[in-house]
Amino acid sequence: MSVPLLDISRQYDKIKNELNRAVTDVLAHGKFILGPEVKELESKVAHMSGVAHGIGVASGTDALLLALRAVGVGAGDEVITTTFSFFATAGVISRLGATPVFVDIEPDSYNIDPTKIEDAITPKTKAIVPVHLYGQIADMDAINEIAHRHNLKVVEDAAQAIGAQYKNRPAGSFGDLACYSFYPTKNLGASGDGGMIVTNDDESGELCRMLRVHGAKPKYYHKIIGYNSRLASMQAAVLLVKLPFLNEWSRKRIAHAEKYNSAFADIPEIVIPTVKEYTTFHIYNQYTIAVPNRDALMSVLREKEIGFEIYYPVPFHRQECFAKLGYKPEQFPICEKISSEVISLPIYPEMTVEEQQKVIEAVRTAVG
Repeated sequence: MSVPLLDISRQYDKIKNELNRAVTDVLAHGKFILGPEVKELESKVAHMSGVAHGIGVASGTDALLLALRAVGVGAGDEVITTTFSFFATAGVISRLGATPVFVDIEPDSYNIDPTKIEDAITPKTKAIVPVHLYGQIADMDAINEIAHRHNLKVVEDAAQAIGAQYKNRPAGSFGDLACYSFYPTKNLGASGDGGMIVTNDDESGELCRMLRVHGAKPKYYHKIIGYNSRLASMQAAVLLVKLPFLNEWSRKRIAHAEKYNSAFADIPEIVIPTVKEYTTFHIYNQYTIAVPNRDALMSVLREKEIGFEIYYPVPFHRQECFAKLGYKPEQFPICEKISSEVISLPIYPEMTVEEQQKVIEAVRTAVG
């Protein structure tokens, strides 16, 4: 691949001595599950999120599952969320026996459209799950105002947005609970699966700690039925090494995004990412443009061996597993258009000037 979509090995090469030492330390002390590294990471991530509690879990998906369980979502409930996200956002709702209720997206940010939320509320609605897509926080003031008026819980899906800011406040500080993913391709990525729940609510935080260890407190005494979802010390050790670099890496992504924006500004067919007026810090987990003839662009990128991905080609309302919900494409006109046009380009921090120029030239050749 001439220019990969992401090359994790380059990040490792820059900090391999620190990473190797951290992993060796875990091997030496032998506390592989919920060890001291997990507790330290929980404290540091909670602090950067502006909240009191961090609860390390096995994945970002589990973080969402446990957080929704903690706010009381269960069989017969409805949870409102976007129709345009990674599958876990909607899948965890169904796994709890609740019904996901999908809402269309904004035409510029591709985040959930707050103006569409109120019409989706019913007496069965329990919570709202906004997704901070591609690294930009959704309009949380508007969402929280609706939730407050209707006495609904809010769980932030911040899987793609650790370190992002909205009106100078960090992701993770807006909902009743918020969820991060440490999947290796995220801005803060582990060497395997991992996730974290953050919250200011003492009761919810304690419930999530119980849920991740089969509902036990103390050990072997089970007040509730929970899950096996514990963050491994090895993953926490890796993340502790990377955490001090997170801001720097995000700023490099921003610099790459600004260069792309400048290079594509004169091509009206390319819709570059919109940074909303309330966004203080967009961390660009993905750099996603929209083009009317995506297939032609993909063909050129393949020919020139440039990595790309489509996040996401099939919205929730068109997924086969949700067919029974009875949604029609015409109910989601913005998402229908956007999902057929978006394409994400390489933006990882270690990408070279020459590599980015190759991407720019290829896109301009195909679209310009």
